[in-house]
Amino acid sequence: MKVAILATNGFEESELFEPLKALKEEGVQVDIVSNQKERIKAWKHGDWSKEIDVDFTLEEVDNSIYVMLILPGGVINPDKLRRDKKAVAFVRSFFDKNKPVAAICHGPQMLIEAEVVKNRTMTSFFSIKKDLQNAGANWVDEAVVEEGNLITSRNPGDLNAFNQKIITRLSRNL
Repeated sequence: MKVAILATNGFEESELFEPLKALKEEGVQVDIVSNQKERIKAWKHGDWSKEIDVDFTLEEVDNSIYVMLILPGGVINPDKLRRDKKAVAFVRSFFDKNKPVAAICHGPQMLIEAEVVKNRTMTSFFSIKKDLQNAGANWVDEAVVEEGNLITSRNPGDLNAFNQKIITRLSRNL
């Protein structure tokens, strides 16, 4: 079982590293996919932080090997990725195959760009509530929301609930 985490420079540190740790503790193989080569850098409390190796670039990746996609937030990360047509297509491909996608904080901005939020109940960081509503989503203020193949969460304070929902969902896919 393989899970992809799509990120680039500026991802929120905890929103990538904590789901990664939780999944690895469950024995799940996780690949970091990016539009950057080699390493990407986290953002934490208004400054650059830890780095992580990239396993595959968007040009190299075979999305058919993944059972789930995770989209960490951070203000910078999704804003950079949504300008990349390959990143948007990668996200869209999971919906086309009805594979689970989990997005936290500002991560749902990628879902807006992939045009997959219309008529879905979901949550996010409060500052993109209006963006999601304008794209047709039913936004709710809850720690974690699962609807169909989509899991969303608000912010780093909800990571425990977010990680548990991801692991529960993966166990249903076995």
